[in-house]
Parts: sequence; structure tokens; C-alpha cells
Amino acid sequence: MAGQDPTLSTNHPFYDVARHGILQVAGDDRQGRRIFTFSCCRLPPSHQLNHQRLLEYKKNLKALYVVHPTSFIKALWNIFKPLISHKFGKKVTYCSTLRELREHLQCDQLLIPQEVVRYDEKLQNLHKGQLPPPTKTPPPRPPLPTQQFGVSLQYLKDKNQGELIPPVLRWTVTYLREKGLRTEGLFRRSASAQTVRQVQRLYDQGKPVNFDDYGDMHVPAVILKTFLRELPQPLLTFQAYEQILGITSVESSLRVTHCRLILQSLPEHNYTVLRYLMGFLHEVSQESISNKMTSSNLACVFGLNLIWPSQGVASLSALVPLNLFTELLIEYYDKVFSTQEAPGEHTQNTVEVEQAAPVTKRFTPTGTPRASPYLPRLRVP
Repeated sequence: MAGQDPTLSTNHPFYDVARHGILQVAGDDRQGRRIFTFSCCRLPPSHQLNHQRLLEYKKNLKALYVVHPTSFIKALWNIFKPLISHKFGKKVTYCSTLRELREHLQCDQLLIPQEVVRYDEKLQNLHKGQLPPPTKTPPPRPPLPTQQFGVSLQYLKDKNQGELIPPVLRWTVTYLREKGLRTEGLFRRSASAQTVRQVQRLYDQGKPVNFDDYGDMHVPAVILKTFLRELPQPLLTFQAYEQILGITSVESSLRVTHCRLILQSLPEHNYTVLRYLMGFLHEVSQESISNKMTSSNLACVFGLNLIWPSQGVASLSALVPLNLFTELLIEYYDKVFSTQEAPGEHTQNTVEVEQAAPVTKRFTPTGTPRASPYLPRLRVP
């Protein structure tokens, strides 16, 4: 909102819409799809807003959740339902309370206006005694020894014989590098939510996963994004968030150097994983003629999967520097992660295993594919 965001200029072409805070980016859903919140309670009188310009924000919706629908809205829906396509009708879900919305989305990442929260409390008070009793939250369970999602990099390292690159990250990257580099819309398109949850369970239980069985190259791509998004702390760390936001104020010719300076503050483990991931995304961008995923497109997908604030969610204005920083890491990978590092930068030697033959179809959570098709080759960064 204009009153809260000093970077939103009155000269911005959509300032007249943005100043009301009607639309906000609210992170990703469980399938990795971007969420936008539309707060009807913030709509001003009709003469204060160009509604035609507001409609320019419309997106190709995968799902639409209507919270606190009035009887009038429901009646209108029933009247016009025959005129609306069946496909779109299946995308609409009504949620009478925020509790119902939590069954579908992670509400802690949503920018819910206080007016809506107060109204929700009012509804609950009116229907007190009629709502089902709140379910008891089971005590948190310790992660499995083979857990891959929702655990820290340190936990993964300890459970995988000191391996710095998390197994699920290495397996998905290996598979995509071998078979998916030219897949159009790689990382941009979604996959079956049920399939993604199934693959997550297999990985967490230490069971083998054969991506060929699913016949969809977007499944491993979504798994990779999900792994990053479910890390307890972002790969770029909370501490680097404010530094990254300042990238837009740095002169263009100095931005790559500035990126290198920011990465100096990363823990060694985070730096190693980030370098491995960015190296792969750089390869993906080199095939953009086929996959349509340039470094800029990849940055839009991965920006909020690599870094997010410790409190709340990233504002709309924060997306620009976050995506720009990510794009620089991908586009100028060789320079940002140059082996000629300045004093104080990461100088650890790493051993990377690169492909020398086609990968096998089945990857096991032991850290290596069955009938290992790799030949080791040392690389000293």
C-alpha cells in the first residue's frame, strides 16, 4: 500500500490501484502456484477507482477461494452458473470462515486485512456453539531419519554421511539435467498436487522414486521448488534479506560484485548448495530457445523460493529486487561464483559428481542411483 510502502511512487502507472492495497502477492500455495489476495473490503467508492484498469490484473486462475460470501453473492452465482463454463465452476470454492480457508491454504502467509479478521471473529461469536469444536493439534513429531522436506540443511547433512548437497536436490537436478532441460515451461508449470504429495512421502520414507513412472517432467521440477520452499530457513537466509532488497540502488555495472559480497556472509553449507542449484539453473537458461525459460523467467519462479522475510510475506515492491538478485545469480553464474574469490570468500574445495553416461530410471534415497552411471571428476572451485 502506498501509505506503508515508500518505494511506491505516485508516478507509477498503477499507483491509483496500488494505493488502496486491494491486491497483494501472498506467497505460494502447496502446489507452488503464486497466490494473489483481492481484498474487497478495501475497494473505494466507484468514482475513486478506474475499474477497467483494475481488471488488467486478472490472471489465468487455477483456483478461486471466496471468503465470507454473502447470500446475495451465492444467489447471483446460482443464477449465472448455467452461463459459466463447467471448468471454471470447478475452480471456485466458498469458505464461510477463515478456518475453512486454512483447510486449503497456509493462512499465515496471507495478507488478511484486520477488517476481515474482525468480521470473522464476529461471525464465530454469532454462531458460537454451532461450529464444530476445534480439533486438537497433535504434538509435533520428530522428523524421520530419511526425512527430506521441512528439515534443515544441517539435519540433511548429518543424516547423509556429511553430504553437503541434499539428496532430493541432487536426484531431481540429475534427472532434469539428463531429460528435462528442453521441456517447455520447466519450473513454470504446475503438476498434479496428489502426485507431488505422493513423491514427497516416498522421499521422506526413504523409498525409491522413479520419475519415469509419472510421465510428467514437471513433477521433479515442482518437487525441487517444494524442497526449497519448505526449508525452515530460506537458502539465502533471513539475514541477507535486507541486503538483497538494496540491489536495485546499486549501479548496474557493480551489481555482480555486490552479489558476490552478499554471498560472502552466507554459511558455507548454504553457499555450496546455492552454487550447485544456480549452476543447474544457468544450464536451464542456456536452453531457453527450447524451454522458453530465460534467466529472467527462472528468477520470477525461484525468487521467493530462495529468500523470504522472517516475518510476514514479501511485499509487491520487494519482488523486483528479489527477482533481480536471483536473475543476476543465474545469468552471471560464472562471475558470481568465480573461482578467483576475494579474501574472506568461500574457498572450500568441493567434489562434484558429473554425468558421464545416461542416468538410470530409479533413484534411491541412499545418495547414489542404482547401478551408478557416474564417473567422478574433481572440480576445485
